[in-house]
Amino acid sequence: MRARTLALAAATALAATGLTLPVAASAGAAPAEATKPAKADFNGDGYEDLAVGVPAATVGGKAKAGYVNVVWGGPRGLHASGNVRITQSTANVPGTPETGDRFGAAVAVTDVDGNGHADLAIGAPGEDIDGRTDTGSVTVVYGKLGGFGEANTAARGEKANDRYGNALVAGDFTGDTDADLAIGGTDKVVVNYNPLTDRTRPGMADRMGGRAPVLSTGDYNADGLTDLAVAYYTKQQPYTQSHVMLYRYDKQEGRLLLDWSNSNGATSAYATGDFNGDGLDDLALGNCREIADENIDDPCGPEELTKGGGVHIRYGNPNGSFGSRKQTFNQDTPGVPGTAETGDGFGETVAAADVNGDGRDDLIVGAPGETIGSGTGKKAAGTATVLFGDDKGILSADDELGDGIANGYSFHQDTYQIPGTAEAGDRFGAALDTGDYDKDGTPDLAVAAPGENASSGGVWAAPGAVPPGTTALTPNSLSLPAPSAPLTYGAVLGR
Repeated sequence: MRARTLALAAATALAATGLTLPVAASAGAAPAEATKPAKADFNGDGYEDLAVGVPAATVGGKAKAGYVNVVWGGPRGLHASGNVRITQSTANVPGTPETGDRFGAAVAVTDVDGNGHADLAIGAPGEDIDGRTDTGSVTVVYGKLGGFGEANTAARGEKANDRYGNALVAGDFTGDTDADLAIGGTDKVVVNYNPLTDRTRPGMADRMGGRAPVLSTGDYNADGLTDLAVAYYTKQQPYTQSHVMLYRYDKQEGRLLLDWSNSNGATSAYATGDFNGDGLDDLALGNCREIADENIDDPCGPEELTKGGGVHIRYGNPNGSFGSRKQTFNQDTPGVPGTAETGDGFGETVAAADVNGDGRDDLIVGAPGETIGSGTGKKAAGTATVLFGDDKGILSADDELGDGIANGYSFHQDTYQIPGTAEAGDRFGAALDTGDYDKDGTPDLAVAAPGENASSGGVWAAPGAVPPGTTALTPNSLSLPAPSAPLTYGAVLGR
C-alpha cells in the first residue's frame, strides 16, 4: 500500500511538468543489508542532511584551504537557514587552514563511533605534514544531537605527494559491524579499519595517471560482506591501462583481496543499487569507456552505445558469478531521454535510489556536458535523468546489445518548476546525492551545477526527484563568505 501511495504521489507531481511516471510494480526483495550506507542525519533530528565539499574556498586568507558546508534537512527538505561550515579552524577539528590543503576534496558519510548519528569523513589531499608537500589527510567529524562535536585524524599520508583523501568511501568490509574507510591516494588505496585512530593499512596499488580512483561499496559476490569497487586508468604512464576491480575482505589474510576484474574499461562514476529487485547488489558504471584498445573485447558493452557517454550495468548473481548479466545504454537507447552527442558526458555522475517506491532501485544519471536547445544551444548546460528499475533491471531486455527499452524522464534548469535558467557552462548534473531530506519516506535528489553564475555554483534539491518544489541552494542564498575566487559550489557532494 505504501509503495503504491508514493508512486501515485510522484505521478501527480510529474503530471504538472509534462513528464510521466509508470505505476509501481509489486515490490521486490530488499537490497542487501550489508551495503546500506549510513543515513546522513548528522544532528539527530530524523531528517537527512547534505554535505557539500568546497575545496576551492579561501579560509582565513589561505586560497584553496577549503571547507565543508552542511545543509540541514527539515519538513520542507534542504533549507538554507542554519547551515554550518566546517574548516580546519573549526573547534575540535585537527590542523590549520593552509594554502592548497583542499579540505573537502572528498567527503563520505559514515557512523564511526556507532552512536546512531552520522559522522562526516573529509579528505584534504593537499595537506602538508611535517614539511612534506601534499601528503594528505582524512578527518572524521562526529555528529551528535543538535550538530557536530569532536573530531579526529583518520589518515595521514606517509610521504610527499601521497595525497591521502583525494577519494573516500565508507563501509564495513570486515563484517564486525564497525565502520571502515577506504581512502584514495596517489597510485593507491589504503584502508582504515578503525577510523577512531589514524592507522591505515594497504588496500591496493597501481599507476592511476595522477587521478583520484573511483570508489564504491556493495556486496557484489553475495557473501554478506561489503566489498570495495575501484576504477582507474592511465595513458602512456609508462603504459596505457584501465581497470574496474572488486575487492573482498579475506578474514584469514586480514586484508582486501582482488575478487573480480574487468580490464580495458574505465568509468567516471559508480552507483551501487538493486535495479531488478532480486535482493542482490548491482553496479552501474557511468560514462564507461574503453581506454586500452587492444581489440580484445568491449569492456563497456557495444562500442556504439558509448557515444556521448554510456552506462554499463553489471548485475549481481545468486551463485556469486557477479556481472555475468549486463546491460549497456546511452541517450540513443529507446526510452532514454535525449540524443547521444559527443561531449554530453552522459554518466559522468550516477546515483541509485528507489524514487518511485516499487522496491527496485532507480538510476539517476548526470550529463553535465549536455547542450540545451537546438543547434549549438547552451553548451554544457547539463541535465539529470531518472531511469526506473524493473524486474529485468534498467532495460526491458536481458541482453546488453541495446535491444531493451528504458523508462524515465530528464530535467534541467529550463524545465518548468526548476529554479533558474539553463546557461552555457552550468554543468547541471555534475554531482548527485540522494537522501530523504524531508522525512516523508521518499528519496529526494540533490543535483549540482558547479558552473552556475560564473562557477560560483549551486545545488538544486528536488523532493521525490521530480521538479515541483525544487529549491536552489547557492553560496548567496546560504550566506557563505564572499569568495576571492569561484567556489564551484556543489562539485563535491557527500554520499
